[in-house]
Formats: sequence, structure tokens, C-alpha cells
Amino acid sequence: MGIVGGGPGGLAAADMLRRFGYQVTVYDRHDRMGGLLIYGIPGFKLDKDVVERRTRLLAEGGVTLRTGVEVGRGVTLAELRARHDAVLIATGVYKARGLGVPGDTLPGVHAALDYLIASNKVSLGDSVPAYDDGTLNAAGKDVVVIGGGDTAMDCVRTAIRQGAKSVKCLYRRDRANMPGSQREVHHAEEEGVQFEWMAAPLSIAGGAKVDGVKAVRMHLGVADPSGRQTPVAIEGSDFAIPADMVIKALGFDPEDQQALFGAPDLEVTRWGTLKVDNRTAMTSVDGVFAAGDIVRGASLVVWAIRDGRDAAAGIDAYLKAKATRAAE
Repeated sequence: MGIVGGGPGGLAAADMLRRFGYQVTVYDRHDRMGGLLIYGIPGFKLDKDVVERRTRLLAEGGVTLRTGVEVGRGVTLAELRARHDAVLIATGVYKARGLGVPGDTLPGVHAALDYLIASNKVSLGDSVPAYDDGTLNAAGKDVVVIGGGDTAMDCVRTAIRQGAKSVKCLYRRDRANMPGSQREVHHAEEEGVQFEWMAAPLSIAGGAKVDGVKAVRMHLGVADPSGRQTPVAIEGSDFAIPADMVIKALGFDPEDQQALFGAPDLEVTRWGTLKVDNRTAMTSVDGVFAAGDIVRGASLVVWAIRDGRDAAAGIDAYLKAKATRAAE
């Protein structure tokens, strides 16, 4: 059994499948297992010793953990299918959403995950040149984080701990309509983060590097199809925020799965996530299953764990049925 992705969904599935008695190999492109648990969530929210202990127990239980393996480059999906009786894709979604405004690519504008990974690697004792040279280090800087989810809260609170000169969070809706945890917002405020509610970026200012954010005040208009009121810019309400570092925390989208895995027959939804049979977790390719964010979109760790366990049950049923047919 092969699992692509060593995050919470993949590791949960590995644990269940090993308990069922299967030989399991987990492949991950990073140098440690854990996915967002190890590299995305800051250490002040999740002690990394807990994650490393869990992966160590899996290895001691017989699960083979292979790091530094990027499926689509180092090995193909076809090769994994030939190597294993079934394959589970649990890669998560990591493609950062852009701001879509002028200056989005200026030096000093960073994707949230790049920033968090650098910080977590440093806390784990790794050498990170982009942190050491100040590129991904908020120390002494005016930091603006754009977004209102839990990832944005992780970024603002990390910047505070790195010794930022100031930290502001820019969000286009009001506090009551933000997707992130209200508890996280409260903690951030206690730590000195300033929130600019009902504000959105118009452009990122700067030349050789970013030096500010031009923003506009918003008001909530009519509801969109999801029922949430749509933010609308207030004419003439532009204002500027000084910034040495801008962090984009607008959420994540899936990468092009068909191109990544070299599998044009791997069906995807209109959102780019993998399409699966909800009863079995199997994709359109026989023997290839999927679980976690790559199926449901960016979501919570607990859902990835649940999805991984459900997929393991689906894989077990598939392999038992396959063995029964072979014996007939």
C-alpha cells in the first residue's frame, strides 16, 4: 500500500492500514513527515515533539516513511501503482492564492506557507538561509498580513514572536464574518496585533522592495450565493499602511492534479480537487484513492484525519474484494 503525502490524512490512513495488517509506505516531498502539522502550524500552537513522536511510533510499528520523494518528479503515479496494490493520494492543497493587485510580486511580498515553513524549520533547528538573511524574518519590520483565516492568525502571531516592529492584519469583512477562530483573534490582539477590519488591498507600493500597502475601506453589500454579504469598496476611502513585509494569507487552492501526476484520467471537480466515490474514497482511476484537503478543499486537521481513516476502510474493502475475486 502506497500513500502520497505524510500529513495528518496520510498518516491517519497509514496507522489504520497497518493495524489492518498491510505493508504501508508513505511518501512525502519534505524532509520530515507531518505535513502542515510539522511545517504549517506554529510551535506555540502545536508542540513538534508530539508530531515527531507520532511518526516515530508509526515507523516502529512497521510503516515505511520515505521523505524527499516528490511524486510527479522523483517518481510517477504509474510507478507507484505498479509498486503497490493500492495508492492513496493525501497531498493536501498548497497553491497560494494571489492578491490580484499591482505589486503582488514585489520583493518582500510572501506566501503565508513559505513564511511559516521557514519559521518552523528554524524552530526545529534547521538552517534556513532566507530566514538568516532577513527575507523571511519579521524582526524589526512593519508587517502586514492580508487575510482573515487561521493561517493569517498563525502569521501575525509568528511575526510578533520574531520581534516585528508592528503587525497589522487587513481583512475585507468585519470581525463577525471572518473565517478564522475568534479565540485566535483575541490572542493576537492581546499580543499586540492591530486589525484593520473592513479593508482590502488596492496595490502593494514599492520599487526595489515593498514599502507599503494601499488599501480601501469596505462595506458589506448583498449576499452572494453562499449567503455571505459581498464586500464592496467605499469610493474615496483609500488609505496607506507602511510595510516592510507583506504576507498573503488568502487560502490555498489545489495544484493541477492531472498534470502533477501525469494522469489525464484522474477526474477533478470544478474546483480542481480530486473527485472520489464518497462511499469508498476511490478516484476515477482503479485502485487510486484520495483523502483530506485534496478532496474537500482546505479544511481542518481533524477532518483530514477522519477522511484518512475512512479512506483506509475503503482501501481495506477494495483489497479484500480484489483478493476474493482472484481466489475464485
